[in-house]
Order: sequence, then structure tokens, then C-alpha cells
Amino acid sequence: MNEQPGDPDIQSAGRLATELRVLVGRMKRRLRGQTHFGDLTVSQALVLSRLERDGPATVTTLARAEGMRPQSMGANISVLEVAGLISGTPDPNDRRQTILSATPACIEWIEADRAARQDWLAGAIRNTLTAHEQQDLAKVVVLLNRIVDS
Repeated sequence: MNEQPGDPDIQSAGRLATELRVLVGRMKRRLRGQTHFGDLTVSQALVLSRLERDGPATVTTLARAEGMRPQSMGANISVLEVAGLISGTPDPNDRRQTILSATPACIEWIEADRAARQDWLAGAIRNTLTAHEQQDLAKVVVLLNRIVDS
């Protein structure tokens, strides 16, 4: 199939891509709205999430992953250490570095936060969609996973 920029299939895919991108952004904001950071900033919560998901890391590694300067990350780390959400141990290979880990209190906070978002989304699906629409949504999830994995 020789597709041209004026091709209706290309235009339709472009419109669909725009709608999907906007929808995913709205969904992220709604889910984030179910998050209770307490006194933490979004940056600090992202650091905790990364440590929980990816495991222990240095300040430099975290800064690089979050697109921050190490000095800015250091300020976030200090707050999180004082709050008891992360702890550090000397790097056995380089004593100048500290390996940071999420504490059990941090893991508990993340799991509670994740459960709150899950509960909100499950409730919204149950209360907003009919059984048939929920089946349709399950099919859409399969398609979205295929797109993400492509």
C-alpha cells in the first residue's frame, strides 16, 4: 500500500494518535490526583518510586534518570532521608559514593498510594461502564499493550 500524506488512513491515524495522547495525559493527571504526597514534592515522590521500582542507586544515577543536576537531587535526598523514606550505605566498590535504598516505611507508603489509585480506577470502571463496555475496554487494553510493545 502506497500511503500519501493526504491518505485518509494516515489522517485518521494522526487524529487518533492526538486523541490518545491527550487522553493518556488526562488519565495520568486523574491518577496523580489520587496520590497523597503529604509534604513531599512530585520530584521526591518520583525518586521514591524509582528506588522502589529499579532498586538501590547513587545520587548521580538518580539525578541522571530524573534529568536533574546531582546537586538538586542531593537536596531531595536529604529531605527523604530525614523523613525516614530512604537510607544510604557506603558503596563497597567506591567508598566516596552512597548507595540509596527505599526503607520499609517507603515501600509501605508506595504500596498504599498504588492501592488508592487502583481502587479509584477500578471503582470508576465499575461505576461508569456497563459490563459490555468493560469487555470492550479489556479489548482496548490488549491493543494499547500491542502499541506500547511495538
